[in-house]
Amino acid sequence: MQVERTFLQKLYLFLKGLAMGAANKVPGVSGGTVSFVFGFYEELIQSFRKVNITAFKLLISGRFSSFYTYVNGQFLLLIMGGSIFSYFSISLVLDYFLEHYELYVWSWFFGMIIGSIYYIGKDFGEWNRKNIISLIIGASIGLGISFLKPAGENDNLWFVFFCGIVGVSGMTLPGLSGSFILILMGNYVLLLVDAVNELFFVVTNLLIGNFDVLSDPEKIRYLKIISVFTAGSAFGLVSISHVLGYVLKRYNAIVTAVIIGFITGSLGIVWPFKNAVYLAVDNKYLLDNKGNRIVENYTRFMPDFSSSETWFAIFYIILGIALILIIDFYGKTKK
Repeated sequence: MQVERTFLQKLYLFLKGLAMGAANKVPGVSGGTVSFVFGFYEELIQSFRKVNITAFKLLISGRFSSFYTYVNGQFLLLIMGGSIFSYFSISLVLDYFLEHYELYVWSWFFGMIIGSIYYIGKDFGEWNRKNIISLIIGASIGLGISFLKPAGENDNLWFVFFCGIVGVSGMTLPGLSGSFILILMGNYVLLLVDAVNELFFVVTNLLIGNFDVLSDPEKIRYLKIISVFTAGSAFGLVSISHVLGYVLKRYNAIVTAVIIGFITGSLGIVWPFKNAVYLAVDNKYLLDNKGNRIVENYTRFMPDFSSSETWFAIFYIILGIALILIIDFYGKTKK
């Protein structure tokens, strides 16, 4: 299954992994959408499908080279390596821009998703009744999710494992943001902020020889949480990809129509003109371990067109659309 690639092709794959990793961290943006637009979605799903009993037998029998080739290891390492690297680097830059230029970042994402709908839909083919119904169902679910009320935080390990399965959906289901689903489940801050920060703190201390961190019960608690969440994510990646691979092969048009609907519905989540509603108990804001207020949900509003800020936001929406059109043009040129 493994495809021979040039150095430049490998570099492009790694950069695509960076983009997917950054998208997965942002609530409302789907890494699966990035993979769909950049043209490696089906290879991603088929590669995850190869993590099966045959792969396990190759691994335990010591046939590591055969295992690596069977699961399309080069592709997975480049994509997942890019995603992981992005989480601790590019996404930190994204966090900065979200903090200081939130409206423009959301506008850019909004424009990219509009461009993505065009990109995916332009070569769809025939829009018969069955496909139109699938599109409406996908859009309805996507829009409905964006208006759900978030639950409270829950650090029970079984629930954390389930959060891993659901949270990874953003990588495998275009239009469905795993990060936003975790907000709805109440565990976004616990799993993608606090636990990741604690893991980073523990690893950096171990690297400099400070093993005292392993005697801190709170640090051990977070290590358990992030380990179980990672296990759930790995299980979710493999299991969901098997289901998706099956339905994509047999019902490609219907699944693609649902995906287009999901992405269209997700526009409600990334609508740039909104105010954050912060989680509070007894009129006191709850804070994460960095001292930042925890976002509970958003209230959306129509923009003021007499404001220059609104027109700058519209400029970034157009910029986001243009970026996808440039990618489309580049792809046509390469073909």
